[in-house]
Amino acid sequence: MSATNAIKEDIIQLQILQAAQQLFQKHGIQKVNMDDVAKAIGKGRSSLYYYFKSKEEIFEAVIDAEIRDILNEIGRAMEKADGVGEKIRAFCTAKIRVARKRQSFFQALEMGMNADEMSRYAQKKQEMNRRMISEETALLRRELGGGMAAEGHTRSAGAETRAVADQRLDMVIFVLLSSLRGLKQQMFVANDFTNMDAAIDTLTRMTVRELWRE
Repeated sequence: MSATNAIKEDIIQLQILQAAQQLFQKHGIQKVNMDDVAKAIGKGRSSLYYYFKSKEEIFEAVIDAEIRDILNEIGRAMEKADGVGEKIRAFCTAKIRVARKRQSFFQALEMGMNADEMSRYAQKKQEMNRRMISEETALLRRELGGGMAAEGHTRSAGAETRAVADQRLDMVIFVLLSSLRGLKQQMFVANDFTNMDAAIDTLTRMTVRELWRE
């Protein structure tokens, strides 16, 4: 395949995913079919099967794209921050901001689902959450580990000491993510983000304190 054809196919795939994402958000997964997606991009249904075997495969690709976009947005926010504390604050703020921005999309996906479909979708959400936690853990480990090294807070005594430091970092990240999920859930349930900045500041201070604890 030539480079030109590869680029063309990438563009068509992107068009399919963008059209499907808009249709899913407007109508829910169950009310959208392959004909709808094909019509939205001005192509015949048969041409879609060259890129995706089913609507479910398109949905998987749409969700993958959403996860990538979310992680990229959070990552960009952290990269702009200086210092470990600011990186933690940037991560927390960006995560909640992105969740609010995409809330309507994920709510719309459930429209028209019956009990069996909701059960399958719940399983899919669990898979998404596990993937997000894994990706966010890797992002935090990279950004915070690098930030701690830059601030001179990591030890270089030996492999055993470094392993202990890594274990502490992993535990702090686990507690940070768990705490942030709880805060986010409470704010979304109450639909009240008035104290978001204060809550994030408190969580940031607690996390930094634990990171530097001897």
